[in-house]
Amino acid sequence: MHRPSRRSFLQMSGSVAVAAPLLGSLGSAAARPRAFDPNFGSATEALAAMRERVISSRELTAHVFARIRQYNPRVNAFVTLLEAQALEQAARADELRARRGQLGPLHGLPILIKDSIETAGVRTTSGAPQYANFVPTADAPAVARLKRAGALLIGKTNLPPLAGDWQTSNTIAGRTNNPWDLTRTPGGSTGGGAAALAAGLGFLELGSDIAGSVRIPSSFCGVYGHKPSHDLIPFRGHIPPAPGTLSSNVLSDLGPLARSAEDLLLELSITAGPVEEIAYRWAPPKPRRNALRDYRIGYVLDDPFCPVDPPVRAVLEQAVHALRRAGVQLVEGFPREALPVPITAQEMFELYFFLLGTVYAPGFSAEEIATFQEAIRRGVAQGYAYGAVASHAEWYSRNEARLRLRASWQSYFREFDAFLLPNCFVTAFPHDSSTLPPRERTVATSQGPRPYNDLMKWASFAVVTGLPATSAPVGRTAEGLPVGIQIMGPYHEDLTTLDIAQRMSELLGGFKPPPGYSA
Repeated sequence: MHRPSRRSFLQMSGSVAVAAPLLGSLGSAAARPRAFDPNFGSATEALAAMRERVISSRELTAHVFARIRQYNPRVNAFVTLLEAQALEQAARADELRARRGQLGPLHGLPILIKDSIETAGVRTTSGAPQYANFVPTADAPAVARLKRAGALLIGKTNLPPLAGDWQTSNTIAGRTNNPWDLTRTPGGSTGGGAAALAAGLGFLELGSDIAGSVRIPSSFCGVYGHKPSHDLIPFRGHIPPAPGTLSSNVLSDLGPLARSAEDLLLELSITAGPVEEIAYRWAPPKPRRNALRDYRIGYVLDDPFCPVDPPVRAVLEQAVHALRRAGVQLVEGFPREALPVPITAQEMFELYFFLLGTVYAPGFSAEEIATFQEAIRRGVAQGYAYGAVASHAEWYSRNEARLRLRASWQSYFREFDAFLLPNCFVTAFPHDSSTLPPRERTVATSQGPRPYNDLMKWASFAVVTGLPATSAPVGRTAEGLPVGIQIMGPYHEDLTTLDIAQRMSELLGGFKPPPGYSA
């Protein structure tokens, strides 16, 4: 058996040291493995069950693959599965535990990775034909940290091409279905991971988010997701941009998905920190309050900027009413006047949309750039087109506006601990196989069709500001479709939004499995 080097041992020990104190930060009871459910139990419960010999890593991993064989044909959540490799690693994990060896905080836990994130020796397609056979030689830093912590990779989860849609379908792996309704999308772009977690096909997912790609699938599938404070988890090793790119951008983030807020913190505690760890580590402040009723929270559940479909709004309103009954101090209204730099929701989105264009500009062809320039000349372009062709001086000016907006929200968070808002204006929508570009597509709602690009609007606030935002399930519509609420908080105070999400789960029930997946 391979013996860890002194360097890897110290790195693994460091992960344990970082994770241990944080896991006691959320307001939840310790996991009790006697009641462990291997189908839908949390990662935290699974780890406790393995520690107390209720189940072995190999037994748990074999159970997950049995469920994948039973349920994945209807969901199609994976691009690549690694059964033989994972079972072998699980057996070694059990041997090490039996010998009382040094164990990481995720020792023997079966996890998932979005197929846009590089994994050494395992193909990473990003759902795109040009990467159909691409096999990285090294792990993305976040993946390496999960492995050092003892996690076992069981598979790479499906996504749209280059993580560029709110549906999950590509020509390599096909279409992923929502476990709650197979005729509907699980969302995107981390749709495969959200669907797999909801169906009980693994523990923990590492996803990515630039336009709601963690939070929207989490909401659509009824699981938890977290977009961290910007650059908290190293983005290096994500495709796009091209493999081998060292630079990051001002919008994109990796983030965890799970079946509990406690599990989000567990994964965040291991993956967070600078890409070069030699000088410093992540040391976040504790949650701001000790009880749910002590929090002071602002909220908005609807706005003309992006009207929320009534079935979604009704579920969000019920959640807010439950919080108010529990004694939470709630103040309704979009905080335009409360911000030191007054700004409307539409103005925030326009800033985001411009910067989104600058992020994707390096990947555009000369023909695409010419199309944007022609649209600008004709006066029909949106902010995305202006960003795609912007000069560095223009980008610098808008990036300064982004940082001032973050500072403005930070001033708001001196009075308030968090801000609640929708993840999206709709629930999971029916699969749309249209070949039209997103700007020409629509999404059906109970009030009529809406522009497809509206899907990113509510998610954009936390991206343009770089603030942490946790998606937590809060109920289901009359049709039985999940709805999640977005909890946005102060910069680098991720533990506060995660704590609120965990305490809300104790009030509202948290994750519920979809019907038909419990056998």
